Amino acid sequence: MEHTPHNLRHPTPEAAFVHPGARHGRGTITNRAGRFERQRPAAADDGWNNLDIKPDVLRTQVLRDSTRGILARNQSPDVPFDRSINPYRGCEHGCVYCFARPTHAYLGMSAGLDFETKIFIKPDAANLLETELRKKGYNPSVIAMGTNTDPYQPLEKDRKITRSALEVLARFQHPVAIVTKSHLVTRDIDILGPMAAKGLAKVSLSITTLDHRLARSMEPRASTPGRRLDAIRELKAAGVPAGVLFAPAIPGLNDQEMESILEASSDAGADDAGYVVLRLPLEVKDLFQEWLAENTPHRAGRIMNLIRSMNDGRDYHPAWGSRQIGRGPYADALSKRFSLAVRRLRLNAKSNGLSTTKFRVPTDKRGCQLALF
Repeated sequence: MEHTPHNLRHPTPEAAFVHPGARHGRGTITNRAGRFERQRPAAADDGWNNLDIKPDVLRTQVLRDSTRGILARNQSPDVPFDRSINPYRGCEHGCVYCFARPTHAYLGMSAGLDFETKIFIKPDAANLLETELRKKGYNPSVIAMGTNTDPYQPLEKDRKITRSALEVLARFQHPVAIVTKSHLVTRDIDILGPMAAKGLAKVSLSITTLDHRLARSMEPRASTPGRRLDAIRELKAAGVPAGVLFAPAIPGLNDQEMESILEASSDAGADDAGYVVLRLPLEVKDLFQEWLAENTPHRAGRIMNLIRSMNDGRDYHPAWGSRQIGRGPYADALSKRFSLAVRRLRLNAKSNGLSTTKFRVPTDKRGCQLALF
């Protein structure tokens, strides 16, 4: 199903609490109204015993994003890039902890199930990108993909919006750095391989856990941990620099896996590694705690206490410089463990910096006739 909504500013129609049968294969439990909505829907028994009827499974809705620009700019000192491309808004992977969930509130939708079932696509991404790169005075710098939502989420298999953007970047010889949780990235090795040979591409696979049961619960529609490790192997075999991002590190839940994930990734051929601690901005904190209560009730309190110990007693502290690594004794211990493991495994031993010196504006647009004079 695909359409362009006439007005995105509308209260989400679903009840806040959704029947387990309806949300099968989804990450969050509820569909809480966004922070800008005045109405707060809730499930209620109308006397007809409707709550006992098994509901239809939630299907993914595809909506068209008619954005006029494709490059997102940022000035955050926490990230090593100043521009990014997000071919999709919302993410079908359904990662319960995703810090991008609150962006759906700007659309009048829920950061919960709406975020993972109502996906906005940008079919004009390639043309918009080419227009941007052709602007007079454009100064090339690494473009990041996968900074907000995954560029290789399930819809990409057929839509190929990410692939079309990569084709433009390849023609302009423009550097790109990709982060994904999907093995689907290997489909584009035919583009990424030649780009990497020129120092124009690298990929990081985000791996949160090696426990398939935990991954299925936290990241229900992302590639399995094993398939992500396979992606590292295949990318490396094709000459594409590949790394691992242990993210998010969740104290008391998956942080004990840090060393094993780094080891498995190193064995698969990863060159570099990074980590990011759990971030719970805005609506995400309630969604994550609901998930904890349902999936790990015996540990939920301890996990949240550890999270707060890394955020000055709060569920989330947005301060630059610490929001991605936390603060306090537990955060310090996590940092030391990471440094020791990286040193032992000889990760981050060499630079995989990308080149901006090869950038060239093609003389013609693809599909256009070459000028005769």
